[in-house]
Amino acid sequence: MRKRITRLDLTAAALTLIGVPVGVALTGATIDNTMTLTLAAWLAVLALFARRWPLVITIVSVAFVVAMRGSDLLGAGWAWPATAAFVALVLAGRLRPAIITAGATLLYGVQWDAFVDLDHGQSWAVTHVGAEALYLVAVLAATTAYRNNLRWRAELTARMAADEHEREQAARRRRAEERVEIARDLHDVVSHTLAVVGVHLNVAIDAFDDDRAEAREALRLAQDVRNRAMLDLRALVEVLRDGARTDQPAGELSGLERLADQVRDAGLAVSVTEDGDRRDVSAPVATAIYRVVQEALTNTMRHAGATKVAVSLHYRPTEVQVEVVDDGRGGSAFTSGHGIPGMRERVAALGGVFFAGDGDGGFAVRATIPVSPVA
Repeated sequence: MRKRITRLDLTAAALTLIGVPVGVALTGATIDNTMTLTLAAWLAVLALFARRWPLVITIVSVAFVVAMRGSDLLGAGWAWPATAAFVALVLAGRLRPAIITAGATLLYGVQWDAFVDLDHGQSWAVTHVGAEALYLVAVLAATTAYRNNLRWRAELTARMAADEHEREQAARRRRAEERVEIARDLHDVVSHTLAVVGVHLNVAIDAFDDDRAEAREALRLAQDVRNRAMLDLRALVEVLRDGARTDQPAGELSGLERLADQVRDAGLAVSVTEDGDRRDVSAPVATAIYRVVQEALTNTMRHAGATKVAVSLHYRPTEVQVEVVDDGRGGSAFTSGHGIPGMRERVAALGGVFFAGDGDGGFAVRATIPVSPVA
């Protein structure tokens, strides 16, 4: 893409147009005003295109100045009239070519003033060219500092933009993870509740004509399960409203016995065995354990056709082992739906290992989760 002439280019041209005659006058090097103005005008025109072709414009500008000086049309100055071109060259990141061009020009100027221009001596040549060299060094140094400052600010801006983008991406990931987590909780609560309520309703329907008391008790138990599920759902709604995660009440390991009672009320024999100390288990791990057991029991009631199920928890110093095994038919009935994938995702998110498949005469769900969850 070709660079257009900007305000910066116009400023450089204007400074050149004004600065060259002023500089020549201050150094007492004016020989012909017309030629001085001509030099200033041409260098100003060249300055307009210095950003587009910095090295070419610098060489042409210096050659123009040297030609006028060698033709005795200019009394002093070998490189400084082309200051705008040198500045553009450095801003383009070409500091070494700028130094080489300026050095070669000044070296040529010393030799010319000392050995060709017999009107001045060697000391005059060294003094004047040395002063010009110091001027160019100052200009190149200042321009380099300015360019480095611009680059630093650009890098800082880019870094801030990258950090902001990363924060946005992290926020999106957190929101996605929270949505998945809430979806799992909703699935676990609703799925378990419907399974237990469905069992009690079936009992109530079967006993409605023969044993009204049993049917009434089954409906009461279904109502109790429904009420407890409403508490869990209300807690999840509060989480969504407040924007903060919570592990209460479903995340407490103390709720496993209550969970087992619900399944026992549905007519399935449940045994819960705990080995070790649960106090070192963190809240995220406790929540995952609770949900794994809840989903496994729900699947057993829905699909297994089992009469009993055993829940075993082993608390170790570095990990927790969970196992839920029933005596049902097992097989592919468990693999459909979101239950098992949800359990596997929960366990994997905490750095654990999950298994679900046929066990000894039934279906088995096993999970091993580190006590300190892995990020």
